[in-house]
Amino acid sequence: MLSVALVAAACGGSDDSSDAPAGGSAAKPITLAFSAWPGWFPWQVAQEKGFFEKNGVKVDLKYFDSYTDSLNALATGNVDANSQTLNDTLASVAGGADETIVLTNDNSTGNDQIIAKPGINSVADLKGKTVAAEQGTVDHYLLLLALAKAGLTEKDVTFKPLLTDAAAAAFVAGQVDAVGVFAPFTTTALGLAGSKAIATSADFPGAIPDHLVVSKKLVSDNPQGVQGLVNAWFQTIEWIQANKTEAYGIMAKRAGVSVADYESYDKGTTIFTLDQNVAAFAPGSTDANLDYQAKKISDFLVSTKLVDEAPSLDGLLDDTFIKAVK
Repeated sequence: MLSVALVAAACGGSDDSSDAPAGGSAAKPITLAFSAWPGWFPWQVAQEKGFFEKNGVKVDLKYFDSYTDSLNALATGNVDANSQTLNDTLASVAGGADETIVLTNDNSTGNDQIIAKPGINSVADLKGKTVAAEQGTVDHYLLLLALAKAGLTEKDVTFKPLLTDAAAAAFVAGQVDAVGVFAPFTTTALGLAGSKAIATSADFPGAIPDHLVVSKKLVSDNPQGVQGLVNAWFQTIEWIQANKTEAYGIMAKRAGVSVADYESYDKGTTIFTLDQNVAAFAPGSTDANLDYQAKKISDFLVSTKLVDEAPSLDGLLDDTFIKAVK
């Protein structure tokens, strides 16, 4: 069923952080998790260039090899904050997690992909084929969206649940016919000669926004710390824009890819400015509005049985912190 259900899960992440003191604050460090996605690698830059300390917040930055493990870590209270998608946050909330979105990092505009072996030229061609993806998470969601658009359902394919890195490896090894993966694992999958993307997040504008998600306990116990994280994010993005060569080197190293490969992800991940954040958090009736998108995703998650019932959207979105950025 749902891979991010509230179960006791090992945190599985490798601690890639320092615990340097920040601004004289006596508060215990905020444990911030992230995993492999171009829109979240700026957190590595924030750490290495000291932007957390500059904003008076102690951060224990944890990198997770498994995205699912990072979701479970936040849902079970093993970390205070995580980088995750809107649909995966809604799935966690449906499972009972107490989480709040305080920042939009980016929108996926092509870096989530359904990649198929030679001879499969469209999503419709997936009928009767075996497709791998990380169950219950973002590219499983993309697969379901793509199948629905093609008039198919998951019953029309053989779905093989694998962690994203394992799914990409299985595809290259010829064990599955297609795979749902996100960058940088798209680079691995496209290493299969003749393979190609037959559907991407660019086909579903606004469907996969990525966020800084925190526990509601952190918001109530340490709002200054949450503000420090949000402030540090925007300062980091500004620094990256002015220092791309050094920044891309840092992020490519964390991603385990070449700088050239990392640069190729630019179009597929649209980093949100502060103004775009404010606009996204504003109530509205388009895919660009997070409240509208959340309701739309919730309905889809229920209809495809990824969750049993729609999660409550009360308190899901908190724009307090982005509005306080100066």
